Amino acid sequence: MHYLAVLVADPSYHGTEALTYSSEESLAVGSLVYVPLRLKRVLGIVSGTSTDKPPFAVKAATAIDAPPLPAELIATLEWLYTYYPAPLGAVVQQFLPKDLPKKEKPPLPYAAPDTSSLPSLTSEQHEALAGIEPRGLHILHGETGSGKTRVYIELALRAFSAGKSALIATPEIGLTPQLEANFRNIFGDRVIVLHSQLTEATRRKIWLHILRESKPLILIGPRSILFAPVKKPGVIILDEAHETAYKQDKAPYYHASVVASKLASLHEIPLVLGSATPLVSDYFIASQKQRPILRMAQTAKTATTNEITIVDIRDHGKFGKNSHLSDLLIAEIKKTLSNKEQVLLFLNRRGTARIIMCESCGWQAVCPHCDLPMVYHNDTHTIRCHTCNFTAKPPTSCVECHNASILFKSIGTKAITEEIQRLFPDANVSRYDTDNKKGERIEHHYDAVRDGKVDILVGTQTLAKGLDLPKLSLVGVVIADTSLFVPDFSAQERTYQLLHQVVGRVGRGHSDGKVIIQTYSPESPILQAIVRKDWKSFYDREISERKQFLFPPYCYVLKLWCRRASQQSAQNAATQLAKELQRTGRKIRVEGPAPAFHERADNKYQWQLIVKTKQRSELLDIIKALPSGWSHDIDPMNLL
Repeated sequence: MHYLAVLVADPSYHGTEALTYSSEESLAVGSLVYVPLRLKRVLGIVSGTSTDKPPFAVKAATAIDAPPLPAELIATLEWLYTYYPAPLGAVVQQFLPKDLPKKEKPPLPYAAPDTSSLPSLTSEQHEALAGIEPRGLHILHGETGSGKTRVYIELALRAFSAGKSALIATPEIGLTPQLEANFRNIFGDRVIVLHSQLTEATRRKIWLHILRESKPLILIGPRSILFAPVKKPGVIILDEAHETAYKQDKAPYYHASVVASKLASLHEIPLVLGSATPLVSDYFIASQKQRPILRMAQTAKTATTNEITIVDIRDHGKFGKNSHLSDLLIAEIKKTLSNKEQVLLFLNRRGTARIIMCESCGWQAVCPHCDLPMVYHNDTHTIRCHTCNFTAKPPTSCVECHNASILFKSIGTKAITEEIQRLFPDANVSRYDTDNKKGERIEHHYDAVRDGKVDILVGTQTLAKGLDLPKLSLVGVVIADTSLFVPDFSAQERTYQLLHQVVGRVGRGHSDGKVIIQTYSPESPILQAIVRKDWKSFYDREISERKQFLFPPYCYVLKLWCRRASQQSAQNAATQLAKELQRTGRKIRVEGPAPAFHERADNKYQWQLIVKTKQRSELLDIIKALPSGWSHDIDPMNLL
């Protein structure tokens, strides 16, 4: 009899070690098994074997006829459990489907890549490829339209020539059709797309096919593809690597770039983070570690230009026809439609936070301690910082110009869509945001949008990310300031990224483009950096502020929160934990407690603490000792 240590893939298992089961046959580490767990049958991974009978009764495991998982993937699992602590069953579940199919996908015929349709590499693309080292982190800092995808294809060809696969991660499922089409033109049926919008049965068949496949593959999908059982990856690429979607929003709260870095290290292969607006932290770390930062600034196709015009929303004379769309923007929309070209109107999704600003001069209410935007709370008629809990009465007049026109409002995409349909009743208008139903999402209509069958696109960041739309010639940013007023340390970076990305939807080598940015703050350094395409000035300013106020990358951060039935009990629990943390003598800074940005959820009240330190191990120790009823997110992308 053989005895197996099995990592069970079930979120209900909160133990810290593998469970023991028996087997008549010897199984290799990494083998897949079915095991009984309480009253369920679940999948598991063999992590160790022994012939020594344990001093307790064990149940039998059922072996599955499939190859074992790659050793590097098992090592990644074990690392993930310690680096991003979470229930062990939930961690293991990231690496396995919920079940395995009874019928498998037939094996794909292998065909060599067809490169006949590939355009020649530009000089910048040549230089970038020459800078990719055999292993380790690389930042591909390529402007929108500079041809990053062409570099990705070349890196995949290199991997194929060595008999290895390529993993191409994308932050949103909506971007997979475009990437898939680009790679399928070259690699044909060797391209596999894996994401959560596929049926459960399809995902299971694809997963098992990947596990059994010995020939190179191109695997495209969101962050979860990093856990797919690819045997010999030759390169890992994260496209649009700055996107917050690469951070998982439930346990384990991992960041894809960190997992990809570990996986690439284990396989000794290159990791490429591609973005027109790299994360400030990634750029800083790469600079400190002297890792390659590869710059591509030129448009890869025919040279085109973007004419950017800033419209001051405070000048009401420029909004004679509509209170949200300037006369200039309306006129340009009309001209664009008459030219049979496409319009994109952008409004940031994160515009739910109340804006507290002077409509006359653009002054904004910020926390004196954190330099983060304050949030207005109508029920208590207060303004509050959701990081340190500084609270004050809302201003009745501007502290800068003393004008009484203080603004407390926001606007959404649905209202803009209604206005556009009223102004342009003959235009085909489509809205794309997180309120779309499954069949309405951009990935289901990409071909129609790309071919210009939609005249005016209205949407949020869904439309800002990486889409190449040949018919698009006008971009209108309805209000550029919205995300600046989100009370978080990452708000300025997120604003720069979003606006830079949305501006980059035009002038990509198809035709000259026009961009109209409506804003309350035309003098904003962020807007000026976008107009000048001056990423360096934005980075220098942002990294300086991060250092001054101790935010990543100058520290590690842990967000802790609890939910209680009443506001008072949540506040009491948070206050008690804050006192206990401060008494430990750890080298930490505790900020708060404060109500969470979304104070009430599921009829519970939520309060949070923020812990900062220079030593990540301090945060891991805090997580281990957390009282029951507390949740945590280590290395959060935001503190909301």
